[in-house]
Amino acid sequence: MKKYLGEIGLTFVAIIWGMGFVASQLSLDSKLTPFQIITLRFFISTVLMITIYRKKLKNIDKSSIIAGAILGFFLFIAFAFQTIGLQYTTPSKNAFLTAINVVMVPFLGTLIFKKPIDKYGIGGALLACVGVGVLTLNGSFNMNKGDALTLICAIGFAFHIFFVGEYVKKYDPILLTTLQLTFAFIFSLISIVIMGQTDIHLNSKGILAVSYLGIFSTTLAFLLQNVSQKFTNETKAAIILSMESVFGSLASVMFLGEQMTLKISIGCILIFAAIIISETKLSFLHKDKLHKEENIIKNTITCEYTNND
Repeated sequence: MKKYLGEIGLTFVAIIWGMGFVASQLSLDSKLTPFQIITLRFFISTVLMITIYRKKLKNIDKSSIIAGAILGFFLFIAFAFQTIGLQYTTPSKNAFLTAINVVMVPFLGTLIFKKPIDKYGIGGALLACVGVGVLTLNGSFNMNKGDALTLICAIGFAFHIFFVGEYVKKYDPILLTTLQLTFAFIFSLISIVIMGQTDIHLNSKGILAVSYLGIFSTTLAFLLQNVSQKFTNETKAAIILSMESVFGSLASVMFLGEQMTLKISIGCILIFAAIIISETKLSFLHKDKLHKEENIIKNTITCEYTNND
């Protein structure tokens, strides 16, 4: 069970983020702007991390600050362009294009650190991408301004997942989480000041929704992601995190009254198949083949022994 700690942790992250789709919708319904939501969620998470883990701050040095700033920057870019892109495209295309980060992550390791390409990782990533497409896309797919902006969001998430995998090998995951969330909040705060959106009004619905996003979808999820990625590679992490769309669809069925359709079921099955391919590398098929070969060899030896007798 120990060797699957990373995968289990990342699955919980996907569940939390999937439920976050409902909270995000409720936040928007409460008349908060997308950038106000981002700023509030990162503010809550920063305060919580600094309060709970303030003793960890004594271990801060220049290199960890740089790592936290890089992660915080990509995190902000991802959320910012996702919300901006959503204003010009449909939610389904926004979700699908965001999930393309799953395919990007394996290639980043090759491009930046010359890591060998894992064919099973690539295959799983592509299948996961197809699964997300089945889950989210409706009708024709024509690229527009919003789609291009959302692709930048996907690049941001891909770099974030990749560099988390690299940095958790060098730095304390808790300290790294605190720093990246702090920098993401700083970038978000600067953005709402520039756009003149600092006048924030919260009703009871908005408070509950933003609290969930800040406490669970941000603080707990990113802390769990950073810790979990110490025990698995970036490609597996990206594929497992793509299950966010699965749990998002299920949460919409449970809490927003959407219908459970054949389309949703097929999309979920494809994503689960992608995880199995990435995790097992289809070793169970190789075992069957090896077992058959062993039986043939045994039978051959038995026959030769019998003939000699």
